[in-house]
Amino acid sequence: MIIREWRGRAPASNVEAYPKHFRTSVLPELRELPGFLGAHLSRRELGEKVEFLVLTRWENLDAIRAFAGNEIGKAVVEPGAIAALVEFDPFVTHHQVIEEA
Repeated sequence: MIIREWRGRAPASNVEAYPKHFRTSVLPELRELPGFLGAHLSRRELGEKVEFLVLTRWENLDAIRAFAGNEIGKAVVEPGAIAALVEFDPFVTHHQVIEEA
């Protein structure tokens, strides 16, 4: 299993916009993709901003390529996410799961 990690930041005054986009747009699309296993959305306070951490789980890199294209390290950021955030990471990281409890 592969974990795909991405982060974006929103103003603290608009803390609900990205989670709403994630629930109503991102998750329904991801659930339709072969090899998608699940996702976690978390947040932390950063002064005037809130940082969102998105961890998605995938069967393998081929499943990620089907979602992200050949440049799997490049973030896939939809217009709805861009509208909800003030900044976001243009790249993602991938981690191979070696143990799960």
